[in-house]
Amino acid sequence: MQTTLTPTQPSERIQVIDVLRGFALLGILLVNMDLFARPGFTIMLPLEATASGIERVAHWLVRFLAEGKFYSLFSFLFGLGFAMQMIRGEERGAPVGWTYVRRLLVLLAIGLIHAYLIWTGDILTLYALLGFVLLLFRRAKPRTLIIWAVILILLPVLFMGLSTFAIELGRQASPQAAEINRTFEQQRAQYLADIERAYRVYSQGNFIEITQQRAYEIVSFSLISSIFLSPSVLAMFLVGLYFGRQRIFQNLEAHIVGFRRLMWWGLGIGVIGNLIYATLIPSLARGEPSMPLVIATLGQAIGAPMLCLFYVAALVLLYRSPMWQKRLDWLAPTGRLALTNYLGQSIICTLIFYGYGLGWFGRVDRATGVGLAIVIYVFQVLLSAWWVKRFRYGPAEWLWRSLTYLKPQPFRV
Repeated sequence: MQTTLTPTQPSERIQVIDVLRGFALLGILLVNMDLFARPGFTIMLPLEATASGIERVAHWLVRFLAEGKFYSLFSFLFGLGFAMQMIRGEERGAPVGWTYVRRLLVLLAIGLIHAYLIWTGDILTLYALLGFVLLLFRRAKPRTLIIWAVILILLPVLFMGLSTFAIELGRQASPQAAEINRTFEQQRAQYLADIERAYRVYSQGNFIEITQQRAYEIVSFSLISSIFLSPSVLAMFLVGLYFGRQRIFQNLEAHIVGFRRLMWWGLGIGVIGNLIYATLIPSLARGEPSMPLVIATLGQAIGAPMLCLFYVAALVLLYRSPMWQKRLDWLAPTGRLALTNYLGQSIICTLIFYGYGLGWFGRVDRATGVGLAIVIYVFQVLLSAWWVKRFRYGPAEWLWRSLTYLKPQPFRV
């Protein structure tokens, strides 16, 4: 029996999982493109009244189809990968714990470098930190995983509801009402100042100035955003862990009926929830809790993971068709190089938008951004297909594995 845990070999990979990863990269880029092209602080304010009709439509479609769904999909796949790594270790009698910890520490280092030196929208750091929490659920029963996932999904809604109740209660008294309104006015003024500063620095600044701006945004915005994002990310970790523990992807044919049910339930609930979210949210100032914001938050909290699971189920069912399998297999190499492609998206887009590149920051509307995202993604799909014929791993994957297993991994095929 093998007692040393080794990286997953290409022959051991489950192709449809790589297809899901490849598909997720498109959705991630569609959502992130808006944050590459303009200040992240703008998500706290309503959509600009001067936006054109096509720009509003493009932004609505991204919110409805992609926002919240694809980091959920990556989170699901992260939990699934964790479960499969545990299973491989148990089958081979190899210790997994310390290898997994090293894996997370390397991912944490990559995430911090990405956040501070490339782009503040990094999610790898959050994944690495929550990966340690995932260890606590390593031996949890399947029912326990689902219960905790539901609780975590509803936590942001509960927080928003309690915040709204407290603010409305405070406004019942005149002195507190004046102070609350003054606080929100100051907050809005700070957002506007931060937006103006970001437009100036990112479009005109050099690498040092932009790095200083990134450090400011990480402290003033990204850390707080990560706190609110954490429950939903961990929830999808647990759903992925559930699928992995049940060995669903190792025996897809035995779970086809379940995937069909998941597809229809995910579509129905996901469409309703995301219709509510995408329709309500453009008119709301998200810095100020309100009942419409609570409803929008509820719509996304439930709708995003359900539409994500619809995507999973639909792609799995499509993949059973030989015709669709041949088409979807084009996404598999992109998924095999998911970390490299994720980092590559940040490098390409910051070179397009930032001052030390083309300096297009704030000059590309959202509709054009969607087209640009598709062009970049097609380039990555073609490059990934070329790469995997010659190399075992992408550069980032090779580094991650080599540092995790404390020895250089074979690189060329």
